[in-house]
Amino acid sequence: MTDIRKDSVTFLEVDAEDAGQRLDNYLQRLLKGVPKSHIYRILRSGEVRVNKGRVDASYRVAAGDQLRIPPIRVAERAEKNVPAATFPVVYEDDAMLVIDKPAGVAVHGGSGVSFGVIEQLRQAHPDWRYLELVHRLDRETSGLLMLAKKRSALTRLHDMMRDNVPDKRYLALALGHWPENVKQVRLPLFKYHTADGERRVKVAEDGQYAHTNFAIQQRYTEFTLMEAHLRTGRTHQIRVHMLANGCAIAGDEKYGDFPLNKELAKRGLKRMFLHAKSLTLPHPLTGATLKLEAPLPPELAKFLKTLEPH
Repeated sequence: MTDIRKDSVTFLEVDAEDAGQRLDNYLQRLLKGVPKSHIYRILRSGEVRVNKGRVDASYRVAAGDQLRIPPIRVAERAEKNVPAATFPVVYEDDAMLVIDKPAGVAVHGGSGVSFGVIEQLRQAHPDWRYLELVHRLDRETSGLLMLAKKRSALTRLHDMMRDNVPDKRYLALALGHWPENVKQVRLPLFKYHTADGERRVKVAEDGQYAHTNFAIQQRYTEFTLMEAHLRTGRTHQIRVHMLANGCAIAGDEKYGDFPLNKELAKRGLKRMFLHAKSLTLPHPLTGATLKLEAPLPPELAKFLKTLEPH
């Protein structure tokens, strides 16, 4: 990543990998830590020049464009407080990275969380000039998380996700007995915020279309181990679709059985039992089939061994 100077003008050349982006989006990625309002101010004032001329925010940068960026102070203090971290790597090449995210770690900062996977990986790999999240996992969910190391890979992966190309499967432990005849759930989901500002999702007619396939893996006396196959990728989709069928996820602090969660914690389950276990998709640049898996975390596997099969 180009070092942006604090006390003098920075000149840089756009390379082919970054070509095609709107100038405002390009600058927001380049100037991480700088408020969007400041970026738009230096664009409007003409302090940012492209090929020695003024352009507006919607200009799409081209390979070889020469950019002039005024002296700018990036918010370093916040970045210095982000501890560098690495995570178990399931797949990596020069285009993409797939990690096995542990439960309890947010994928990015925000909403009361100062940093997450993306910020920690950037701190750990300052030599990587590009790294962006492809999708998200809830903080409480473990398993496969994709990141792009090239903009072209990110764009292609987003296209694939829009077209429902990746095959994403999860393991979830349902409270109670999942209905034998429920194999597909198509219920629209609506996002809202609680009085204290927390994000929630509910089934509602005016919500977004959402589709999950479910398959029973193992029945237990009190639980059912389920495989959930996402056909769409809505916020909290698996959690709310399972709740809507009378079987919340064990350990779910947002939609679960709260008194039972306390009892389960005493029995060894101290997190939500939801794990992104497998991912199959074409490589975004080569088209080669990738079949990736993340084993069930030890704490979840250990809890399953304490259960009595039905």
